[in-house]
Amino acid sequence: MNDKNKVEAANQGGAMEADTISKNGRSLKSHKSKRNNRLKQLALRTASMVFIAVTMLSCASQKLPPSPSTKTISVNSEPPGAKVIVNGKTINETTPCTVTIPLTYESRPPTGQWTPTGQDEYMQKIAEMNQTKFIFIKDGYVQGEEVYKPNISLKGMRPVINYSVDGVFHSFKKQTYIEDPTIRAGEATNMVTRDNPGGTALERTIIRWNFDSDPRGCRIFWRVVSSVPDQVKNTNELYLTTTPYEETRSFNILGLTYENSRDVVIEIKLTRPGYFDQVKRYNVRQAIDQMEISGFFDMVKQ
Repeated sequence: MNDKNKVEAANQGGAMEADTISKNGRSLKSHKSKRNNRLKQLALRTASMVFIAVTMLSCASQKLPPSPSTKTISVNSEPPGAKVIVNGKTINETTPCTVTIPLTYESRPPTGQWTPTGQDEYMQKIAEMNQTKFIFIKDGYVQGEEVYKPNISLKGMRPVINYSVDGVFHSFKKQTYIEDPTIRAGEATNMVTRDNPGGTALERTIIRWNFDSDPRGCRIFWRVVSSVPDQVKNTNELYLTTTPYEETRSFNILGLTYENSRDVVIEIKLTRPGYFDQVKRYNVRQAIDQMEISGFFDMVKQ
């Protein structure tokens, strides 16, 4: 090989070596770029996981508002004036009234797998624990019962107690009449009216009224007090005379029947200047059976 060919071969070898070095440099750059991208992706994933973990811890550390422990509801009936028994305990008021009931929460959710079936059983248990039973009692009417039921939902793993209504209402049914041997046949529900004066046995029943006092000369007032005002109206005080007083008279109280006379009383009040007023009440049905209303008032000086 002559000198010219040697030079050309050397030049070609140098060009090939330069090309190889160039390719190796580009390959190295590409490798570094891919490595940097992987590192960036790993950093982003790590930051995202840290953010999610911090957020979950923050949410877990925030306490949910406390659940209410009681609920106040209205209780009413038709007709009103009924005695109410709540979960076996008699309350001191008659309808309409308000009652405060406790709300009970299960301290622990069911153990084991938290499945849809387990959630339903848990909510059913909470609903049964928070049912409130009301019994309504009123003379002359069939005893009634109402159950106040809640709707249960879950907020996370905590039960939430809701009620679709904020009160309990009961409509009474009239009690079936049981024959009373002390009442004349057919007279139990005959009512005293202005349209047919003297048409009932009640108006033809003569009652002895007899009142006395010490000292004598006290003014006598009387009025009707009714617990069934839809049938027998309450009246204002009416003046009779002064003591001593004795008279026979009938019961011509409008709306009165043998059946509702148990729910009506006659109030007698005696007054005299310098003495305290004195009041006595007499059940009308008892007065009819005894055929007398009488009493002695021992007045007390002021």
